[in-house]
Amino acid sequence: MAKPVLTALDHLVLTVADVEETRVFYTRVLGMEAERFVPADGSTRWALQYGVQKINLHQSGAEFEPKAGRVMPGSADLCFLSETPIADWQAHFAREGVAVEEGPIKRTGATGPILSLYIRDPDNNLIEVSNRL
Repeated sequence: MAKPVLTALDHLVLTVADVEETRVFYTRVLGMEAERFVPADGSTRWALQYGVQKINLHQSGAEFEPKAGRVMPGSADLCFLSETPIADWQAHFAREGVAVEEGPIKRTGATGPILSLYIRDPDNNLIEVSNRL
């Protein structure tokens, strides 16, 4: 019998202190689309869409079950790839008043070398925006 294999990441969950503040930041600063959706349990939830990826948002203290063992705002470290040149991102962050914590700096991504900028979201999650080199 063949060993089972994974093919892609469908979504991830980000636990946040304030869903609205997070939605505004990710749409304004990172260009994601906010999507309100109703899952099978009938509740109303929010997600951030970009490309074919999705980040589901959980309000801290009111997370949906099942959930991770230790949920808390500010515990994520996420790297996003972009075709937009890093210099354009740097200028965009400056216009939006978002401090670049580090970069541009060369790193190694999942498929090879990348050039990255590091910023923080409203919960202090580390956000890396990168170009493949």
